[in-house]
Amino acid sequence: MVTTLVKGLARLPVLLASCGLLALVGCSFGDSHADLRAYINEVKAKPQGTIEPLPPLRTYDAYVYNVTAMRSPFDAPVEVKEIVQSTDPKVKPDFGREKEYLETFALDSLTMVGTLQKEGRFWALVKDGVGGINRVTVGNYMGKDHGKIVSASPTQLDLIEIVSDGLGGWLQRPRTLKLSEKE
Repeated sequence: MVTTLVKGLARLPVLLASCGLLALVGCSFGDSHADLRAYINEVKAKPQGTIEPLPPLRTYDAYVYNVTAMRSPFDAPVEVKEIVQSTDPKVKPDFGREKEYLETFALDSLTMVGTLQKEGRFWALVKDGVGGINRVTVGNYMGKDHGKIVSASPTQLDLIEIVSDGLGGWLQRPRTLKLSEKE
């Protein structure tokens, strides 16, 4: 029985090849594709068109942004009142004083957002750089340059900052933090 199966399998490729050849020969006889051949000959007889060349590529000119050291155009200009004075040896920051929370932020990142009166005392509300609202009054410190609040009104806070003069001394610099009308 095994030998019969092996002989049958040996004839299988011959059988498949003959069936394929018969199908191929059967499809080629007859003129049933005459219309298709006529259409192909008609298309080949038409004149060939021309393809327009691609437009030339424009070179890209890179823009070099070279004003990175300048003030951002999206920040409000710093309002600095110039006071010409000589270095006073008595003016210097108190390094022994414990720093207040708002001294960890640059003054430009702080925003005055409102005021309130509590127990007869005037308080200004200042938004810090991380979204918190803090109460401050005259005598509190804020900003990285030892800024002390010297006066407060419903529309602004006036500070005196103590900054280095670059020569080993210290200068007092007045600054103003105005009430923000954006919020």
